[in-house]
Amino acid sequence: MSNKAVVAGTLAGCIAIAAAVILPWEGNEPTGYVDIVGVATACVGHTGRDVVVGKTYSPEQCEAWFKSDVGEAARAVDRCVTVPMPDKVWSAWTSLAFNIGTRAFCGSTLVRKANAGDLPGACAQISRWDHAGGKRVRGLTRRRAAERQLCEEGL
Repeated sequence: MSNKAVVAGTLAGCIAIAAAVILPWEGNEPTGYVDIVGVATACVGHTGRDVVVGKTYSPEQCEAWFKSDVGEAARAVDRCVTVPMPDKVWSAWTSLAFNIGTRAFCGSTLVRKANAGDLPGACAQISRWDHAGGKRVRGLTRRRAAERQLCEEGL
């Protein structure tokens, strides 16, 4: 088997783990709606100009968006975190990047701590991301606790 095939298989496995972390928190709403911070959202947390509030999307479209969005989050973690990390840490950070957006993730103190070699400190930063629209959201607090636990288990 080629190195590319091994890397692709490993990445697919890691994305599957990240997806398993993400799905219980996101749910799947096939009809476009406005989320808690006023962003048009559909399916499994998909946002963007392609989401129309009130439009119902097919299961195939929702799956395609989810795979694309998880892949984008995974690539952001790989691009922005320049130090090696265990799979559980990577999965927790991919879930966070999926939820807060890749730009916010890459510009975060979490990434700065990780790249300085402080993985425990980086895992602790996950808990800071439990606000939406300037207010603490109980569901985000629970999600961040689960992501942080996964991250710390990986250390």
